[in-house]
Amino acid sequence: MDNEGNIVRGIGNSFWALALAVSFFPAKAGDWPQWRGPARTGHAPADAPEISSLPKELKALWKLSIGGGFSSPVIAGGKLGYLDEKDGQEVAHLLDAATGKEIWSAPYAEAFRDEWGAGPRSTPILDGDRLYAQSCKGEFRCLRLVDGSVVWRTSFEKDWGVKFLGGTANEGTASRRGNNGSGVIDGHRLILPVGSEQGASLVCFAKLTGKVLWKTGQDEAAYSSFVVATLAGVKQVVAFTADALLGANLDDGKILWRVALRSDAKRHAVTPVVFGDTVIVSSWTFGQVALRISRERDGLKAAQAWANKSSKINLSSPVLVGPHLYSQGPGRDYVCVDAATGKACWSQPGFTAQARREYSSTIAVGGKLLVLAETGTLVLLSANPEQYVELGRAQVCGNTWCHPAFADGKLYVRDGRSLACLDLRRAP
Repeated sequence: MDNEGNIVRGIGNSFWALALAVSFFPAKAGDWPQWRGPARTGHAPADAPEISSLPKELKALWKLSIGGGFSSPVIAGGKLGYLDEKDGQEVAHLLDAATGKEIWSAPYAEAFRDEWGAGPRSTPILDGDRLYAQSCKGEFRCLRLVDGSVVWRTSFEKDWGVKFLGGTANEGTASRRGNNGSGVIDGHRLILPVGSEQGASLVCFAKLTGKVLWKTGQDEAAYSSFVVATLAGVKQVVAFTADALLGANLDDGKILWRVALRSDAKRHAVTPVVFGDTVIVSSWTFGQVALRISRERDGLKAAQAWANKSSKINLSSPVLVGPHLYSQGPGRDYVCVDAATGKACWSQPGFTAQARREYSSTIAVGGKLLVLAETGTLVLLSANPEQYVELGRAQVCGNTWCHPAFADGKLYVRDGRSLACLDLRRAP
């Protein structure tokens, strides 16, 4: 337990605290409770409202001025959580998703700033009656949803010996640019990208109490987020660390397979994509690589299925629709890649209007793609492996590196100054 939870602002109306205390419901099908959505795949639920077009201008249902950060909003049970920076602190917020009304805010860690800006970069998790938040400097908190008070905490530096170096670091790992990758929840477990080279690269906690269940690995943390997947019949956590791509047993942390993958400055940012028994990652250094996981005697092995050195997807995590990957390419293009072979199906040059823009966020909604470009332009595409088909575009925010959330037909977008809710169901 921790007294930090007493520093909670904005509870205000006691109605909110009472309502939350008696109304913890399981997440609805339309929720977006974590990084890249319900299953961490960038897909909206199958029953999400169909989006067939976009108007040239989308009017916000509500819009708030917020602090800095690249963390994405999350939604569950009608509540929205987000992280930002204010007065040198990283702050967690809980809102009513329908109105944007703040329920509480709670500072939880000292903020980090570099030339890219200040504020949190890891996306929080809404799970049951808890909000899980991670700071750039590796301060992790489990907060009560009712009031933002701290249930349990861990510090990557104080508890696990991970030194946060900031700009003095020589390589682009989490110790330099911040602990940007999000941990993942599986049942009662929460696995975090601690990144200690002393046997605690991955650490598994009991999500409700913070009890350490296991720790494993020697790799530094990169910027990539974890996923849970079943590969070769074995359910496991998949991690793209600063040094390798690996799978670890969920019960005891045993490394099931590991392939060393090194990049310039160890700048691994994309979330692994799972395609059957294949895991696909990419970087500017080695391009796109697919590893096939199979059984070998009593264990698992990983072998390269294909590699495409020219597909240098550096920052944007691809979305898999059928057997095809859709993503921002290494430049201003948008690309489609065959996930079975790694071959490019098509590339659309000039996808964004400004030079040197190489980031966008993609959400699959049925057979459509909602793509939020770094310039703040929302583009609706058909998930068509034969050709690039654009169905509409609208300017929805300023420049952004924040992945939007999509829940119940509403898109929640964030830029460096504001958070807004857009109802895409009202598009003509």
